Amino acid sequence: MTPLNQRRMAIFRSHRRGWWSLWIFLILFVVCAGAEFVANDRPLLIRYDGHWFVPVLQDYSEDAFGPDFLPIDIDYSDPDLVKAIQDKGWMVWPAIPYSYNTIVKNLPSPAPTPPSWRNLLGTDDQARDVLARVIYGFRISVLFGFTLTIVSSVLGIMAGAVQGFYGGLTDLLFQRFIEIWSGMPTLFLLIILASIITPTFWVLLLFQLAFAWMGLTGVVRAEFLRGRNLDYVRAARALGVRDTAIMWRHILPNALVATLTFLPFSLSGSVTVLASLDFLGFGLPPGSPSLGELVNQGKNNLQAPWLGISAFVVLGGILVLLIFIGEAVRDAFDPRKQLR
Repeated sequence: MTPLNQRRMAIFRSHRRGWWSLWIFLILFVVCAGAEFVANDRPLLIRYDGHWFVPVLQDYSEDAFGPDFLPIDIDYSDPDLVKAIQDKGWMVWPAIPYSYNTIVKNLPSPAPTPPSWRNLLGTDDQARDVLARVIYGFRISVLFGFTLTIVSSVLGIMAGAVQGFYGGLTDLLFQRFIEIWSGMPTLFLLIILASIITPTFWVLLLFQLAFAWMGLTGVVRAEFLRGRNLDYVRAARALGVRDTAIMWRHILPNALVATLTFLPFSLSGSVTVLASLDFLGFGLPPGSPSLGELVNQGKNNLQAPWLGISAFVVLGGILVLLIFIGEAVRDAFDPRKQLR
């Protein structure tokens, strides 16, 4: 690691709020990334009659646990099946014995039910465990935000680099195209798209990528416009170095300093995009675990405040953590920042 990167890492670690926010976010992300092992209506491991079964990873039929059962899909909450397994072995359940689409049975009152020891965040209006849906929804939202941010940043950096390096007519035509493209009514286009096909994770991602790549283009373009006139860049061109090599080795590292400070804030905005679309009804298919759908349930069920509070705390917590991390990254790349 170079002395400059060591200094940046030291400044980042000295920013206690951002440093601890990074660790908290990583722990939450790792836990939710393995959501099937944390919240699931299938056991993690079964030992039956001397044989091992891993229902969380593989599907089994009921007749695998005795001749008294039929060759159909298993409902592991069936009391007869549970008794048959426990007579000849044991089961290990995840911490939350519900998946995002599991209907909780034998509720003490009509759904939605308030938080209890059985359902720590209560159930929604379709009798599904809120905590399980929050865990799965957190994973989808963060993965959507990460993918959208990374791919759109790569495309935006490439577009800005071409604009700034070549300038002239290339820059002029590209800028006019960006002005027209950025003025497109994205919400109306999404409504039209949703009326033609059923939006899925990848469809929504591609649709957002078509417009999100313009976020960093202006910053990178300005850095390349400034960097292409520096003496060492002119010397490299005079020596016959290829344009791609000059852009990659000599100008891009300097442009990334300004770009990286925007990434955490861009990520926080990308995370809320999917929740906003789900809240409006133009997001993932019905039944999918979504934080935006939970916000909509909280709006429609004011008598169940735990729904809205849970969605607000999760979304607000994600944004706060990402903003604190972004502040630490910004300070780390600021050449005027002194190490405390």
